[in-house]
Amino acid sequence: MVAALAVGFYVFAADEESQGGTSSAEERDGSLDNVITIGSARTGISVTLGGTIVPYKMVTLNAELPGSIESIAGKEGDRFEDGEVLVEIDDDTLLAKRQEIAAQMRIAEASLRNADVQYNKAIISPNYQGDAMMGGLPSMMRMFTDPMRSSGFGEGDPDFERYSDIFSQQTQVESAQAAVIQADAQLKQLDAQIRNAKSIAPFSGIIMRKMVEIGDTVQPGQPLVQFADVDRLQLLVEVPARLVSGLEEGMVLPAKLDVGGVRLDVRVAQIYPSADMMRHSVKVKFDLPKGSPAAPGMYSEIMIPDMQAPVSSYPVIPTSSLLWRGTLPAVFVLDESGEPELRVVRVGELVDNKHVTILSGLVVGEQLIVSPSATGWGSGEGNRRF
Repeated sequence: MVAALAVGFYVFAADEESQGGTSSAEERDGSLDNVITIGSARTGISVTLGGTIVPYKMVTLNAELPGSIESIAGKEGDRFEDGEVLVEIDDDTLLAKRQEIAAQMRIAEASLRNADVQYNKAIISPNYQGDAMMGGLPSMMRMFTDPMRSSGFGEGDPDFERYSDIFSQQTQVESAQAAVIQADAQLKQLDAQIRNAKSIAPFSGIIMRKMVEIGDTVQPGQPLVQFADVDRLQLLVEVPARLVSGLEEGMVLPAKLDVGGVRLDVRVAQIYPSADMMRHSVKVKFDLPKGSPAAPGMYSEIMIPDMQAPVSSYPVIPTSSLLWRGTLPAVFVLDESGEPELRVVRVGELVDNKHVTILSGLVVGEQLIVSPSATGWGSGEGNRRF
């Protein structure tokens, strides 16, 4: 009955063309230039899996210190370049603390300079020389205040006195140096905290999500914004472990976007090294072509070959040659006399985004009109299902 309807449709279309006078026999002959010989391809069974469009890179910026949100650079969807400030936490307390430590740094540096001077004085102008210039009075005073440093009423060892003074001044210099180093370390630590008060864009991208608003109080580790590079998109799919053996990096597979039904080729970018212990599936990422009409979070389907399934040979035709009459796919082929014949077919799986296998209705070697709607043999509906 289907064949009768198809033949009836062809007769009706031929009568309509003859009555309207829009195409002559010569024009038909010229339109048959767009004819190919049906070939075949060995294809296995492909499994259609669903996945999610994800950005090539996405990070969550967290608060590094407690405080209140002072500014947010933009809203969801706003684009920023690498190095731009996205979120800033109030750092007035940190700046005040930095002034305090900077003052301690100046005190430590002054103490170091004084210790250097005293150390040089102990080397160049020791105290025992000054005692001699004062007539020995300081030595007599030390005799009563420090009786152990001398034997009887005699003077102490001048060399040991000088060594003691130099060692004491050297200790003061080292203590002052340590104080300067300590203050400098505190200053660097505080500068790092002040830098952490600003969340910087690690690469060029857009704000995907805001978790805070201006005035919110945050604690260290609290998420602030999600930032992503959407110039390059990927398709993330949970592939059953038995199908992963048929994939390798660089392989190109057909996929279809949920929005608009756009078909495109994707490339295997990354195969995760381990499977999920609960679902026994492996994460696989596929690179989408640049300029694809997709956005993060969208649903997409991809055809994964099943290497364990038997391989069969089927006729393969371009999707542009298919015409749909309701739910029935059909094509125009040339009969033995060279006249176009409408034939209902059973469509199989897509070989790629431009070719499909035919399970029944066609034989390898037959002549097929590639674009019947363009040559006037179709109704203009074309391959709307593909």
